[in-house]
Amino acid sequence: PEVLLLDEPLSNLDAKLRAEMRVELRELQQRIDVTSIYVTHDQEEALAISDRIIVMHGGLIEQVGTPAEIYDRPRTRFVADFIGAANIIVGQVEPNGSDGTVMLRTGGGTVVRCQRPPVMPSGEAAVSVRTVYPELHRAEPGDTTNVWPGRVARRVFLGDSVQYFVDWDGGRALSVRKPPLDTLNEGEPVFVRIDPRHCVFVEQ
Repeated sequence: PEVLLLDEPLSNLDAKLRAEMRVELRELQQRIDVTSIYVTHDQEEALAISDRIIVMHGGLIEQVGTPAEIYDRPRTRFVADFIGAANIIVGQVEPNGSDGTVMLRTGGGTVVRCQRPPVMPSGEAAVSVRTVYPELHRAEPGDTTNVWPGRVARRVFLGDSVQYFVDWDGGRALSVRKPPLDTLNEGEPVFVRIDPRHCVFVEQ
């Protein structure tokens, strides 16, 4: 066929077989070189097998882009929440920082420096931070840009990763995923650091 249409083809498989079949389907599609339209609600599946992703919500297109663009530069809050895991930080936009960043002041008074977006926001705005990007340190890091004290409120062991929920002054607890190496304890004080490049403004 000129176009192959697939509608949730792996939804009834167990997790291990589904992961294997993603690779098989991707290799098959590249080998026969046929345009494929693949419908899925599995975000990892979409990222793993796609050249281009269309994210839809309520019958409308929210964003179109490569997997990397959708993941690292979500345009809307829905896309940030739906594709991958993200923290949403809400606050008021303040004048640009001296380093070319844009400052967002949360309700608790915490200032988050963010990468300047193509269109400068104003007033109340939201920022997306993927859960893999925050750094957790036992001692305060040397680079103090976007560094805040916090405390590990909860730790969840997920096998290949550990999910931490960290209380800080910037709003709701931050969700952070890290490899299960040198794990932090619940109640342990930490310093959170987020590179401004990973703080992305999204439409609310």
